[in-house]
Amino acid sequence: MKTNDYRLNMNVELPAVLRVEEQLWVTSPADGVSRLPLEREARESGHTTSFVKFEPGSHFPEHAHPQGEEIYVLDGVFSDENGDYPAGTYIRNPPGSQHTPFTEQGCTLFVKLDQFQSDDKQAVVLRPEDQQWRPGIGNLKVLSLHTYNTESTALVLWPENEVFQAHTHWGGEEIVVISGKFIDEFGEYPALSWIRSPHMSQHFPRVEEQTLILVKVGHLNL
Repeated sequence: MKTNDYRLNMNVELPAVLRVEEQLWVTSPADGVSRLPLEREARESGHTTSFVKFEPGSHFPEHAHPQGEEIYVLDGVFSDENGDYPAGTYIRNPPGSQHTPFTEQGCTLFVKLDQFQSDDKQAVVLRPEDQQWRPGIGNLKVLSLHTYNTESTALVLWPENEVFQAHTHWGGEEIVVISGKFIDEFGEYPALSWIRSPHMSQHFPRVEEQTLILVKVGHLNL
């Protein structure tokens, strides 16, 4: 099979939505580790976005991050030789870094691999106890995770029945629904939904129940 046959959702000029309950998890080369691909440039390298599930006691071989690795721990406790990362931890492993990940109790991750800007070298580990939430627009609460040039990543907590203003996505927008259910005029997105909206797209979002989302903006090709 040709490498290009593995490409998935790599045209960032097109919207993309994947709901985890509609997808099949795929086994990885490591026992006890499975993945749900969201974006993929090649089979086992290059630009990749995915949900990754580690069964209790599983591990993944040592590997390098040529263009960086970004991780959000959705549940459980993720570990490597540098420490333990409980649910709610945000990690940035810069270009050229490497590690040997494992878990004792099991975990689920959201992972973006080989997508750092070339001069963004900052390593980040933000555990829940280190995070400082601030008021956002309306009744939203916002936790900034990382900002570099036009790219910004944050957690946003929506209270019950919150309605946000209609807005345009300059540089695109990518959302992972961590808990609750996110809604806009195009559909409803339960927990572990992934939404990618292209540059200059628009929507009018709201929620009916308390909802937590991970949001990245300004990072898609302009």
